[in-house]
Parts: sequence; C-alpha cells; structure tokens
Amino acid sequence: MTRELHITGDPAADTLLSHDPLALLIGMLLDQQVPMETAFAGPAKLKDRLGGLDAHAIAGHDADKLVEVFKVSPSVHRFPGSMAARVQAMCQAVVDEWGGDAAAIWTSGGPDGPEILARLKALPGFGEQKAKIFLALLGKQYGLDAPGWREAAGDYGQAGSYRSVADIIDPESLTKVREFKRATKAAAKGV
Repeated sequence: MTRELHITGDPAADTLLSHDPLALLIGMLLDQQVPMETAFAGPAKLKDRLGGLDAHAIAGHDADKLVEVFKVSPSVHRFPGSMAARVQAMCQAVVDEWGGDAAAIWTSGGPDGPEILARLKALPGFGEQKAKIFLALLGKQYGLDAPGWREAAGDYGQAGSYRSVADIIDPESLTKVREFKRATKAAAKGV
C-alpha cells in the first residue's frame, strides 16, 4: 500500500507522485542539478501543461514542442532541452519494454530487488545511484515488498537513514537529508 508522499511541499504535486508511478519515475529522473522539491514537482507541471501524464503521449510528442513545454515559466528543469529529451527517451523505454505502464518495472513477474534494480538501470537516464535511490524510495515509501530490495538498494535501503529522497517524509527529514548531503560533499572536498 502506497503511503502519501511529502517531497515537494506542494500537496497537489505530492498527491500525483503518490498515486501515479510514471510521475514518480519522471520526478526521480529530473532529480539532478536542481533541488529535490523542484525535480519532483516537475511531473505536476508536465501534467498541467500536457493535459495529462501518459508515457505513450510523451514518447510520441514532438521533441521541439516538448522542450518548449519544459521551458514555460516556472520551468520544469533548469536544463529544459536535455531533460525533455531524457524524459521522452525514458517514456519511450516504458512504452517499448513495459507497455506504457511504469509500475510494471517493479511489479511485472514478481521481481526481486536485484531484478528491479537491473530494470531501473536499463532505463535511459538511470545510472547505478539513481536506480538504487529509486528502489529505496519504492521500498521505504511506495509499498514495495520485493525480496531483497533493501540489499539491492545498498546504503539507500538502510532503515533510519537520511541519505536521499527515499527518506523524506516531512520537513524534519528533509533537513536531515540536506545535512547528510552537505556533509558528504564537504567530506569529498576534504573540508
């Protein structure tokens, strides 16, 4: 059973993420080089501007027009051209491999955690880290109970951690995740 997500600070955007697997997948894809709240609010902007959120429609949308949709203020992402192309490529993969059903990635055939991780990593725009974070988000907040999901998600699957969007349930946990990210960046710079 899916819990109500609280990632963006916008109740309508969070409701969309909570109930639309494609929206959640797009939000995760957009989560780079912008604040998490901005990335995960992107699917609601797309839904409003496109009149719906459908993998077939996005995959078949005119690429140049999709970039323009991303650019409308407030923009969906700070890099509208490249991110529109990534979202479109990912939606095409969802159509080609999963019949347009994003949730099939983690439900079709009753996959275990390692299989779901492999399926996520096969999506355009999803590398190892993004796939592990998304798998942790599915397990911690989206009701996924696939065997081995925590192990497949690595450190992101740890209970009680505050490493990523998978751990955000309220403003306090958002602050803890931001502190963890700041500390990690500082450690990487040797500060």
